[in-house]
Amino acid sequence: MATVSSSTSIAASAALSTTTSGTKTTTSVDWDALIEAQAAAKAEAATTIQTSITANEAKISAYQSLQTLLSTLATDTASLSKSIVNSLSSSAYGARAATISSTGDVNASSAVSMAISNGAATGDHTLTVTQIATAHKVIGTSVADKTADMNLTGTFSIGLEGGTSADISITSSMSLEDIVDAINAQAETTNVQASIIQISSSQYAMILTASEDNADISTSVVSGDDVLNTLGVTESSGAFTDVLQTSQPAIFSVDGISLTRDTNDITDVLSGITFSLLQSTPTGSTVNISIDVDTSSIQTVLEQFVTSYNAVRDYVTTQQTLTSDGTADSSSVLFGDGTMRNIMTQMEQALNSIIGGLSMSDLGLSFSETNDLVLDTSTLATTLTDDFDAVIALLATKTTASSSALTVVNTNSSPPSSFAMDIAVDSSGALSVSVGGDSSLFAVSGNTIVGAAGTAYSGMAFTYTGSSSASITVTSTSGIAAQINAIASAASNGSTGSLQDLITSLQSQDDRMQQQIDDINARAAVYRAMLVTQYAKYQSAISSANSTLDYLSALLNASSD
Repeated sequence: MATVSSSTSIAASAALSTTTSGTKTTTSVDWDALIEAQAAAKAEAATTIQTSITANEAKISAYQSLQTLLSTLATDTASLSKSIVNSLSSSAYGARAATISSTGDVNASSAVSMAISNGAATGDHTLTVTQIATAHKVIGTSVADKTADMNLTGTFSIGLEGGTSADISITSSMSLEDIVDAINAQAETTNVQASIIQISSSQYAMILTASEDNADISTSVVSGDDVLNTLGVTESSGAFTDVLQTSQPAIFSVDGISLTRDTNDITDVLSGITFSLLQSTPTGSTVNISIDVDTSSIQTVLEQFVTSYNAVRDYVTTQQTLTSDGTADSSSVLFGDGTMRNIMTQMEQALNSIIGGLSMSDLGLSFSETNDLVLDTSTLATTLTDDFDAVIALLATKTTASSSALTVVNTNSSPPSSFAMDIAVDSSGALSVSVGGDSSLFAVSGNTIVGAAGTAYSGMAFTYTGSSSASITVTSTSGIAAQINAIASAASNGSTGSLQDLITSLQSQDDRMQQQIDDINARAAVYRAMLVTQYAKYQSAISSANSTLDYLSALLNASSD
């Protein structure tokens, strides 16, 4: 026996109406209302499913917000996680600051400027500058009009001694300006620049300047007029007529060691440090340079970490909001979520790590009354000064090898705590590396050993300088920032992260439920079409019956009359 829902019964009742005229009662049916009511009843299940989709979409949005916050946290802890300090490292501990002072009659900043690379060696140095490098510069005689035709036809070669030269062709219609332009068109090849100096309102002269210090300009006639001689740049012998500046090298000393360079930008004396020599220092005067760890940079990065950690924690807290009756607030769509709770628990445990006898309190980190992380910068500054290496160990991943022949070049944020690297050296000196008998975990190129992608050793790199086979124990500790970086990175990963797994699962559920809705609506549409056809037949039958009734009534009335 078919059942009819109460909503359908009510709608059906509402669709029926009766009218009485004399002895005749007529019943009419609102078929459209009846059809819509029955079709809606068929589609009613889709509304319930849509509610589930909407709830899932709210969860997806919440997971994505948490994913973004954790990704920021991973970014802000990356440099704190790296203990390896060198010129290529992005470790926060490689930041350097320079202090320049002087002894004697010299202004230090007027004599030298500096640029320091990440990971430059710390220490104190003294610098004296005997002479700065200069470029060769010559001038010709003046002409009255720089735009007038020079009426010269010839070709000359120009360049720097020992360098590449180029031929410059001059025609009779070219002015001094045109000749300068022709020389400069080849400047990238010749490293000689030309310019015009206005001596007075009717005196213009061409200047040739070498683009490199300590290198002489060289010229020669190729054919035709001796153009440069006519312009007064050279004498008939080919020597320059008027030398404004001779070329010379930079002569200076660092820590008492005399040095000579062809440029004032010195990059190859102290690793990671570039000197720009600006002027010579008087006899008896020195520039004093002190390279130290830039602790202010470390403080800035640690403050960023505190901010991004609190952003995650505060977001998680909002997802635990209760109403006044003790139930989850409607905005807390991730209330009681196990994955979110597990992420926070792991990070809280990381913050409670004690490494080398230090804890987060030694860095000036503590929790406020609202459980937000706060930083006492004075405590941090004291610890950085007292035991810088211990701070690195407390925050970063630190990897060491049991043999000095194996140098750690790089490590990742969560390496294995300990493993034995078996290094085999064949008769030709070629290396092969295995761990536990597995040779696929590291790739070898020369004496460089790199962890294979997709393994626990990915991101690790070593150099081996030994000449014989060895089994070397590699141990690692992961500090607070390294642990949190690994947790946040793993959770926020857009491909394999735990939050992405949940998002993908919910999206798949929504796709399936949307298909169910589409199927229900499709069946409801078919059902509605069937009702339209069926009820049209009913209406036709009713209309026919009413016509018959009207006819019979008319006959009866006629008989009565």
